[in-house]
Amino acid sequence: MKHENVRATAFAMPLTNPAFPPGPYRFVNREYFIIRYRTDPEALRRIVPEPLALTEPVVNYEFIRMPDSTGFGDYTESGQVIPVSYKGQAGSFIHQMFLNDHPPIAGGRELWGFPKKLAEPKLAVETDTLVGTLNYGSVRIATGTMGYKHRALDTAAEAKKLAAPNFLIKIIPHVDGTARICELVRFHLEEITVKGAWTGPAALDLYSHALAPVAELPVLQVLSAKHLVADLTLGLGTVVHDYLAPGAAVRAPGSGILIEANVR
Repeated sequence: MKHENVRATAFAMPLTNPAFPPGPYRFVNREYFIIRYRTDPEALRRIVPEPLALTEPVVNYEFIRMPDSTGFGDYTESGQVIPVSYKGQAGSFIHQMFLNDHPPIAGGRELWGFPKKLAEPKLAVETDTLVGTLNYGSVRIATGTMGYKHRALDTAAEAKKLAAPNFLIKIIPHVDGTARICELVRFHLEEITVKGAWTGPAALDLYSHALAPVAELPVLQVLSAKHLVADLTLGLGTVVHDYLAPGAAVRAPGSGILIEANVR
């Protein structure tokens, strides 16, 4: 294969048979179970990267069922999302995610920088209870439960919340093991139709694991929970901060301290 053919063909790994197709990526009947809980603010400060700012000591623990997604197929994921702000605009920082399907793991990491790892999440209705579980190998690390459809929520309000910006840290190493790309990426969900939204009493248990440390953001108090079903498109991202750019720096909020980034 000639040089120009490599340049024209290259989209994703592997070169001649990418692990996922080009977008757009449309999701039909995407099902969310989100438990909002209060956690240790010091633990959050150790995780949320500048220039994002922590807004409150809260975490959204999510179980997401995706039965029909363009190019990615049928899969489930679970993980932690942290409310933040960027230049005064409210959004969410995606801290860690676990799922059971290779194409969205590869595509999520390579395109946007989603922090995805292979595990076994599940979301299902058991009699009168919505149940989300996450196993890493044979070890249970998260269990969430909610009363099934106890009270309806405003679907328009929930669609507006889904449209808020999301932030990720995209990291791709150089062949010598140093960071070649280290960027703060922003993306949005688009063309959102919320088909149903409900709430009910909820509980969440997180368990310690060396390689899936969800319990490092401990559950101090469950604040609320919701169950959504929506159609939407996962929009592609934009880079809002390059940590490796020459002269790149961020100012720690409230500290007056300017922190210089490494220069390539």
